[in-house]
Amino acid sequence: MLRVGTDIVEINRIEKSAQRESFIKRVYSDAEQTLFSSRKKPYESMAGNWAAKEAFAKSLGTGVEGFSMNEVEVLRDELGAPYIRLNGNAKKLAEDMSLSFTVSISHSDLYATAVVIAYGKGDSL
Repeated sequence: MLRVGTDIVEINRIEKSAQRESFIKRVYSDAEQTLFSSRKKPYESMAGNWAAKEAFAKSLGTGVEGFSMNEVEVLRDELGAPYIRLNGNAKKLAEDMSLSFTVSISHSDLYATAVVIAYGKGDSL
């Protein structure tokens, strides 16, 4: 079964929230925080990751329920493409549903958006 989730967020909203360390720790893993610190425009990446996490939750069909946002890591491969790495309850939920995920992130000057496709073993993309 294929499922899709999408989200859009204002970058300046995430920038304001990121002024609070409690927000950063609640939403982003240590690996993501390291990623952001290497970026020229960290708030664009933070907003893109936020959108990807929300899109992930929507692709599960549960919303952000039963897992913490920082258990959903949105990282980049050696070519810069985003991918999702799950930990804790988020990983267990995905395994229980037999789902894997692919993600795409984009942003403009004002907004970041993401799409997550959840798919099972027999699905073709």
